Amino acid sequence: MNPHPESPPSDATPAPATGIRQTVAYVGAALRVRWGVGLLLLGGLLIEMAFNSAVPLSFKYLVDYAILPRNETVLIAILIGLAVSLVVAAVAGLGLDYLYAKFSTGVLNDLRLQMFTHLQRLSMNFFARSQAADILARFSSDLASFDHALELLLDGCVLPALDIALTVGLLFMLDWRLGLIAMLALPACFVGPRLITPRATAAGYLRKRSESQTASTVQENISGQSVIKVFSLEKPMLARFAERLAHLAKVCLRVNFLSSLIERSAYIGTLVVQVLVLGVGGYMAFRGQLTIGSLAAFQALFGNFINSLASFTHFYPTLVQAGAGMQRIQELLAEIPGVADQPDAQPLPRLAREIRFSGVNFGYSPARRILDDVSFVIKAGESVAFVGPSGSGKSTVLTILTRFYEPDAGVVAFDGQELRTVLQDSLRRQLGVVFQESLLFDTSIRDNIRVGKADASESEIEAAARAAEMHELILAMPDGYDTLVGERGGRLSGGQRQRIAIARALLRDPRVLVLDEATSALDAASEASINQTLERVAKGRTLVSVTHRLATIVNMDRIFVIDNGHLVEQGRHDDLLALGGVYATLWEKQQGFVIADGGGARVEASRLQAIPMLQALEQDVLATLADSFITERCPAGRDVFREGDPGDKFYIVARGKLSVWVNTADGGRRQIRSMDDGDYFGEIALMEDSPRSASVRTSTDCTFLTLARDPFLKLLQREPKLREAFRQVVAERLKVSTAVRQS
Repeated sequence: MNPHPESPPSDATPAPATGIRQTVAYVGAALRVRWGVGLLLLGGLLIEMAFNSAVPLSFKYLVDYAILPRNETVLIAILIGLAVSLVVAAVAGLGLDYLYAKFSTGVLNDLRLQMFTHLQRLSMNFFARSQAADILARFSSDLASFDHALELLLDGCVLPALDIALTVGLLFMLDWRLGLIAMLALPACFVGPRLITPRATAAGYLRKRSESQTASTVQENISGQSVIKVFSLEKPMLARFAERLAHLAKVCLRVNFLSSLIERSAYIGTLVVQVLVLGVGGYMAFRGQLTIGSLAAFQALFGNFINSLASFTHFYPTLVQAGAGMQRIQELLAEIPGVADQPDAQPLPRLAREIRFSGVNFGYSPARRILDDVSFVIKAGESVAFVGPSGSGKSTVLTILTRFYEPDAGVVAFDGQELRTVLQDSLRRQLGVVFQESLLFDTSIRDNIRVGKADASESEIEAAARAAEMHELILAMPDGYDTLVGERGGRLSGGQRQRIAIARALLRDPRVLVLDEATSALDAASEASINQTLERVAKGRTLVSVTHRLATIVNMDRIFVIDNGHLVEQGRHDDLLALGGVYATLWEKQQGFVIADGGGARVEASRLQAIPMLQALEQDVLATLADSFITERCPAGRDVFREGDPGDKFYIVARGKLSVWVNTADGGRRQIRSMDDGDYFGEIALMEDSPRSASVRTSTDCTFLTLARDPFLKLLQREPKLREAFRQVVAERLKVSTAVRQS
């Protein structure tokens, strides 16, 4: 079974007629479902069509049988007949408008619901590779194009088509010779649009894609305003947006011109035929081959015929744009969920014995394996943690456990029942998950807690809040449980958001409590408080935690160590330290930092000695060096510095997670490493007065200990061993950065 069938969107432009066919097919399918409404719509259209033809046809009888013979009785009869027809047509038209408004609204809402429902079924792989603005564009501008075409469909396409069919018969009835000439309007009207439509459709699809890219730029700008202002990026952002707009304008110009050309080519063709019909008809009446009444009726009917053709050709560019939008909508609906319940899937009983991974392999893409033959057992009621270096695959274990993804190979089972064979919902009802950044919805605290259990009573919600130690804090707020949390919970502190996330997880009464870096984004005081709460509420449940902060898991029943996709160690904290392996190395890296409640940090001299390039220094020199570091803090999502910025500091990560990026030879960017507590960077800036060789961006709120160049250079003058060690490190870092950029 392929766990990743969702293919990335193609840059290729679809076949021109595809979207139009899909639009027509979708409306046709909606009419088949609502066949009763369809019959009523057809009846109203036939009445309106009959009236549209009766008025111009009456010219023949008015002229030939009433006006020229001066027959008042016939005149009155014809006028009364037209008046009655007008009333019937008007009433039918009102009913037609109401029915069609109801029909089109229902069709559009059904399509919205279909798209949104399908979106809920798609796997995390789809959302990981898709831009949010592009998805939103399919619900906004793409649907708006379809909606606009749907609004005009009746008057711009269906009714004109019926009028054309009836009018053609009446024209031949009046005079077959003029009828044949009039039919030249059909090829004259459609040849030009047929030649231009493929290019217009392709251009319309490109415009839709360009519009979604422009919207993505706006969304990115809004979410990144703090970074933009701190680094004075307003001008580069404006330049980038102007470039997007220039491309969009170019595409829109082509679309608008081609759409106008469709109408213009049809108009010119029909205009030529109109002049030809008038000339031939006038000559025939002059020679007595056609009555004046017949000529008047023919011209009126032919005018109706031309107007119907014009309505159709005017509607066609709208249909082209709707087709482009429908093409993108169908692309979304064609996405195949990466994780789906099997037809014979069964509910999963509550966990009683164990969770087992057996020979699990997994990669987010075929070219890169993240987990390699991972096997372990978690006993029910155990508290376990997964740790390892950044990028080792520990968080991927949770994505498999929660069934966000299916393993490429191997088995994941609860009490011996493979997760592939069970209903996803029955699995997740047993899980209470707290993420690193727990998203809160822009509604009340009560409703955010109720996310955990839709039918929860007020007492159950309050009990969950008490368990998460949030009840008293909520009551102290002016609106209590009705307090609105703001977008993404922005009106609450990080600790409050996590406690609400814990409360909604506990509301499910989960058999398994899953923590994915649940406290890594919090300050030290909040982290300690939240960890005490988690330790208390986890009693009696199976606790599975992923963390990079080892001090929080020393009391776990078992610790699994993942390194480069392999399970390399497992055991209790003391046992793993005694092994002296990967866990012991990670533990040592994170020791020797003191972070005060106020956020200030300090590094011990013994911790500096653990850095390879400082190993040769004496204790008194290390103590002096430790006192030279100062504390700096940086919020999540900020650039600490960018490649090319002046370098003048050395950084040690006292707390937090970061990523390191370099610009590549092809103009792109590539992540070359991740960092967390105890890592360090910026050595080159201390040795050389040169620009930064890479960019560093925070993933969580970070606390750094920084050392400026001037005091460090003074130390180098006194310590030759330190100078040589740093030169070796600088050379190695430059070598890695250069290799990545050139690859």
